[in-house]
Amino acid sequence: MPELNLVSGWLGMLAGVLSGAIVGLFFYREDWMGGYASHRRRLTRLGHISFFGLGFLNLIFAATASLLKLHGWDLETASIGLIVAAITMPICCFLTAWRVPLRHLFPIPVGAATIGILAILIGWWRQ
Repeated sequence: MPELNLVSGWLGMLAGVLSGAIVGLFFYREDWMGGYASHRRRLTRLGHISFFGLGFLNLIFAATASLLKLHGWDLETASIGLIVAAITMPICCFLTAWRVPLRHLFPIPVGAATIGILAILIGWWRQ
């Protein structure tokens, strides 16, 4: 399973670079997406940076899962939770920037990341 997190992490890095390049084309415009402090622009920046943050989390998990001697349920739950969080967090950020009511989707990536991290900690504690 950690190999999937390794791939997910590096794909997150790539998506972070590409999304940054795309939105970076417009950042010079003061009024873009309602200005620097606007809700839409903040959520777009958060979506871009979440690719990196959750990508790093997946890379760290892939690098440390064997050191923590995770196996079985703990390993699978942590792996899936972190991958789901890495996919859904940027999507939720971009969707919320587009339509504010979609902010109610945030429990999906937050819950997935929480479950993944708890599975790591519980599995490590059980050793």
